[in-house]
Amino acid sequence: MASYRIRQYQEKDYDVVRTLFARGTVEHAPATYRHVLRSARVQLGLLVLFVAVRAATGYWVVGLAAVAMALAATWPMVRSFSTSYVQEALSTDLCDISTSYMRAPDSCFWVAEAGGTVVGTVAVALPQDPAERGVALELKRMSVSKDYRGLGISKALCGEVLRFARARGYGAVVLSTSVVQVAAQRLYEGQGFRKVSSFSPSLLGTLLCFQIFHYRCDLPGGTA
Repeated sequence: MASYRIRQYQEKDYDVVRTLFARGTVEHAPATYRHVLRSARVQLGLLVLFVAVRAATGYWVVGLAAVAMALAATWPMVRSFSTSYVQEALSTDLCDISTSYMRAPDSCFWVAEAGGTVVGTVAVALPQDPAERGVALELKRMSVSKDYRGLGISKALCGEVLRFARARGYGAVVLSTSVVQVAAQRLYEGQGFRKVSSFSPSLLGTLLCFQIFHYRCDLPGGTA
């Protein structure tokens, strides 16, 4: 089993952290596409399209071609969930990681290092939801390289965030993850998180049945 250590972020990690985050996020695009195609709403829409084109042209082959074109057009829309999220992160908090997490109050950024290479990341910061501020901290930017999964790195990174929040007297840690990130959901639930709400990130997300899950872990002894 490969050994690893968890340490705080350093400026030398900048490029590899951004690359690791981007690759890990875009990696979920195929799973998102499969999730969308399994949606009853999308399947019904494809069926209606096939029937309408078949009735209008009199050829079932043309109907199948229309469905194929719709499927091809759906892929870039689905992939945009990942790419737009990556672009936003790289241009905001991950544009200046030290300022966003290492100098900001009640914030931190950790990396997992194996063989001298950064193979995992996680951050903690004040929540985006104003109602949670002063009560909870938010776990963000969790990512582990595909080659190093199954070694307990994600669990160790999550543990760093929970300890950090507990040490500062916060009563909870919150986070968001997508409907297709099943492994992440299992990890968080195993660490004491529970799903408290869900929402679609956009109108397109609603149409394609793509949801974001909001999780919360209550910490014993928190006083903030």
